[in-house]
Parts: sequence; C-alpha cells; structure tokens
Amino acid sequence: MLATIQKKTANNNRQSRFMETIGRYREDLYRYALWLVKDPTTADDLVQETLLRAWKSMEKLHKPEAARGWLITILRRENARRFERLQPRYSAMPTEALGDPHTDYDTSTEAFVLRNALNQLDEAYREPLLMQVLHGYSQKEIALKLGISVAGAGTRLFRARRKLRELVEGEPLAA
Repeated sequence: MLATIQKKTANNNRQSRFMETIGRYREDLYRYALWLVKDPTTADDLVQETLLRAWKSMEKLHKPEAARGWLITILRRENARRFERLQPRYSAMPTEALGDPHTDYDTSTEAFVLRNALNQLDEAYREPLLMQVLHGYSQKEIALKLGISVAGAGTRLFRARRKLRELVEGEPLAA
C-alpha cells in the first residue's frame, strides 16, 4: 500500500515538474520549430514529438535551469529525424532519359508578355489555369485537387482567363 502511494506521489511530482517546465518553454519551442520548418502544422507536430520525447526522458533533466536548452536540443534532433524517416524512391529509369526533351525556348515578345502576365495573376487564379492548360486537368479534377467546388473551379478559370486577357492587352475589360 505504501509503495503504491509513493509511486502515485512520484508520478504526480514528475507530472507537475513536466507541466511547469513545458508551461514555461512551450511558446519558445513552437517559435523555434516554426522558424525551422516554416509550416505551422509541421511545427505543431515537431513540438508534440519533442514533448513526448521529453516526457519519456524527464529523469535525465537534472538541472531545471537547463530545461530550455535541453528541450531545444530535443526539438532540433526531432527535426533531423524527420529527414531520416524520408526514404527516397528509386526509379529504374536511366538518368539519360530524364533530360528535357524540349530544346527550344520561346523568346518572342508575345511569350515574354504572356509569362509576365501569368506571374502577375493571383495564385488562386494562376494555379487552376496552369493545371488546365499545361497539365490537362478537367474542371472537376481541378476542383478536387484544390478542395473547392466544381462551380468554384469554373469561376476561377473564367476569372483567370479574363484577368490574363486584361494584363496582356493592357486595358480592363468591361464588366
């Protein structure tokens, strides 16, 4: 009975020590993770993995004043582990076959104007337009890939073509 009480007390002590440490440094960990990976979702995952690993090895932290550096080191190592887990897929295709079959590049004024106009389009319009024109996706496939309705994809394509025409011709079209 005494052993059970001591174990519960030790667990409560460990948990309160962990919560106190995490409460103090969690925001710092998230900011550092966000700076490392530049993606809020991945940063959240990285902080969670860091906290899990810290919980498992809490007894290794002997000096509470070293907690911040200890946690950041764990986070940095967790980030490195993300890349260790990534296993590239190898292809049987010979590297000679990977070259670009197109050897020409259109340097005409019209092509320059069109590329410029495409770069000026908002991403919300440029992406569906390029998906349709360059990759041959249907309106339904575009909607599925972008997570929008089919009508929304159609509207974006219509507006993209209209805005592109305005940019190329240099004057706004009548509404």
